[in-house]
Amino acid sequence: MTDPLRPQPGIMDIALYVSGQAQIEGRDEVLKLSSNENHYGCSDKAREAYLRAAVNLHRYPNTDHAPLRRAIGEVHRLDPDRIICGVGSDEVLQFIAQAYAGPGDEVITTEHGFSMYPILAHAVGATPVTVAEKERRIDVDLILRAVSDRTRIVFIANPANPTGTMLDEAELERLAGGLPEHVVLVLDGAYAEFANGFDGGASLVDAYPNVVMTRTFSKIHGLGGLRIGWGYARREVIDVLNRIRQPFNLSEGQMAAAEAAVRDVDFTRRCRDENARWRDWLRQQLVQMGVDCDESHANFVLARFADAKRAEDCDKVLKDNGILVRKVAGYGLPNCLRITVGDESACRRVIHAIGTFKGVR
Repeated sequence: MTDPLRPQPGIMDIALYVSGQAQIEGRDEVLKLSSNENHYGCSDKAREAYLRAAVNLHRYPNTDHAPLRRAIGEVHRLDPDRIICGVGSDEVLQFIAQAYAGPGDEVITTEHGFSMYPILAHAVGATPVTVAEKERRIDVDLILRAVSDRTRIVFIANPANPTGTMLDEAELERLAGGLPEHVVLVLDGAYAEFANGFDGGASLVDAYPNVVMTRTFSKIHGLGGLRIGWGYARREVIDVLNRIRQPFNLSEGQMAAAEAAVRDVDFTRRCRDENARWRDWLRQQLVQMGVDCDESHANFVLARFADAKRAEDCDKVLKDNGILVRKVAGYGLPNCLRITVGDESACRRVIHAIGTFKGVR
């Protein structure tokens, strides 16, 4: 007998997303470096704006996000009419998949790409196509070779998660210029602010009608608990995405906090500078201990061990020291641990624990 409540094709092929671990059994205090959160929290101005918004909890929020879009546009020098806001950048990515892919279509992702991309493809009945990377780096030539008449979307994160590696602007341009017009190139810039001087792909959006850039307030702005993101594209694309968006998808509290956060450029700059300082220090210390680690352009580093067992053993030592990092076997990197960059104290604790594991402390 067949189930009359059969879900749409592709949904049961989805592997459920697993977030970074937040607790260690038997420990009340944990140093959580597993979810790439901003160790410095959020801007005081964002917190104050959120609390002020509580006065109007009985009111429906505005539906066009105009003040927030205007603030994003002013800070990033973008046209507010070409910005869409969502419940995290994940929702904007979902809009893109819903609008431009479906059954019979293909969606290209890369070998170590963000695990939400194939989930989004399956959710709309499309087929995810995984393209190999070269030494944990996205390869433009391999992506272009994988494009077919059925390809509708190419998802890449730049800087990439969980590797921290990054395509330079020339390679991004080559990718955008090499794609057919019917393929949407999605540049997921969740970590773009940590790469000093990088516009996240905004200039490519202006140059190519089929490029969309997404960003988030969850990382450098420290608003992961509020779930706010945005996208930037040609006005025609934004018009399509807004037809899918629920009118009240963001609350006044979310929008008020996000507007204050994006306008607090001094806080953003301090977070970027401190992250760069301790990210580089953390990587250097790991390499000196014999732990391989690529240069990262995000707010984490990817520590590589000899094999999966060594990574598992190191993770256990870190947990014994009250430190949570992210195992990334699900990303095809079983011998690696992704470590969020914290402040000086957090980074030194990590290095001390790994040094103990390696026998050099």
